[in-house]
Amino acid sequence: MNILRKILKLFIGILLFLIIISVAVYYVYNKPVPVGKQGPEAEALAQKMLKAINYSNYTKTRYLEWSFNNVHHYKWDKQEHQADVKWDDNQVKLNLKNYGKSEVFIDGVKMHTEPRQELIDKAVKYFNNDSFWLVAPFKIMDKGVERKLVTLENGKPALLVTYTEGGTTPGDSYLWILKDNGFPESFKMWVKIIPIGGLQASWDDWKVMETTTYLPSKHKFLFFTIDMGDIKAYN
Repeated sequence: MNILRKILKLFIGILLFLIIISVAVYYVYNKPVPVGKQGPEAEALAQKMLKAINYSNYTKTRYLEWSFNNVHHYKWDKQEHQADVKWDDNQVKLNLKNYGKSEVFIDGVKMHTEPRQELIDKAVKYFNNDSFWLVAPFKIMDKGVERKLVTLENGKPALLVTYTEGGTTPGDSYLWILKDNGFPESFKMWVKIIPIGGLQASWDDWKVMETTTYLPSKHKFLFFTIDMGDIKAYN
């Protein structure tokens, strides 16, 4: 019984410690979405950002290849609206215009029954998240996106982007922190899947692609590094 009491006390102590740390982190780091202003200045900053990352060449790029922490692997045909999504023994040839027409394979065997739909749903979720970490800067002009100019405490302009529709989690907002030339270096997030608002992730280690557009090879977020793998962009 004494051992059980000691174990219980230890468990309660650890639980209380984690709760205190969680509450402290929340109050220290949690920030409200900043107030921004729509209009010509916001649109001009958005265009400056797109020019810096060579958006015009991105629109002409047909194929993108990358991975997400070497767990999910992708080949995206932007022209045909198809994405090959692979993880574990699963492969989904995702039809981005009609998910129901996607093809599903397990160990190379084409599936016509369950878990076909389950794997399609997973592939859609993976693709939406993992492609965002690759091409988010290029999506700021998408349909349903609101752009606002925010002035930071240091007086520099930043671009607040809110996705009002589409994707897996509409309503998410991102504050892009830009270099003087418009090149993105990080963003702060207000997203449904993270209870703390305003956490920051880097957009660094950019690579110049074959199509002379820029894509990020990794991100730093809290104590983690998100590795985008061997990125390719070509026609």
